[in-house]
Amino acid sequence: MQLIIMENAAQIGEAAGKLFVDAINKKPNIVLGLATGASPVPTYQYIYKAYERGEVSLRDVTTYNLDEYVGLPKSDKNSYYTFMHRELFDHTDICEENVHFLDGNAADAEAECARYDAALDKAGVDIQLLGVGRNGHIGFNEPSICFTRGAFKVKLTESTIEANSQYFDENPMPHYALTMGVGSIMKAKKIVMIATGAAKADAMAAMIKGEVTPVCPASILQFHHDVVVYMDKEAARLL
Repeated sequence: MQLIIMENAAQIGEAAGKLFVDAINKKPNIVLGLATGASPVPTYQYIYKAYERGEVSLRDVTTYNLDEYVGLPKSDKNSYYTFMHRELFDHTDICEENVHFLDGNAADAEAECARYDAALDKAGVDIQLLGVGRNGHIGFNEPSICFTRGAFKVKLTESTIEANSQYFDENPMPHYALTMGVGSIMKAKKIVMIATGAAKADAMAAMIKGEVTPVCPASILQFHHDVVVYMDKEAARLL
């Protein structure tokens, strides 16, 4: 596990963004696993600005998002489908048919998760981008008594609801989501994690210095062969 501590989110966005741009230029048909939330936004900004400068094309890139809320319309401003288009896709030449999401409105959540797992296994993720929750969750894999394998429907914890409810000023925040499982995340050839802010310090300390336990889902990354972790000084203050 490679740990990179930087001054602030802007510096991390540039460094992580350059990593992705270089990877896309090296393999134009790369398969990326993408995350939502505040942490990856500067990275996405770097990528689409590089596209605007003519330094990279996403035309042949394929993406799979980590998770999606259950019962939230795709068009809702807080859906992760909308988030990804607003923060990255709409600013590039990526093909809509190459972007993939779990369907939080599927009538059969179990069948939808099985469909997504099969698609992930067939595609093979080259680089998975992750954030981390205050409680150590990755995707929406919340603290538990065991690590998850494939995609599944999850009831969000109170700490996750508290952290994310600030974005919901019209419709109430959903309490369930569909998410890739830890097993699916670990199949990626490379994992890039971004953690910024003092609120993530406990989770980062548990992930990096603690035992590997589903109580801190992110700790499983200690077992992956190629992980790069970008942290600002606040997130790294307990290391």
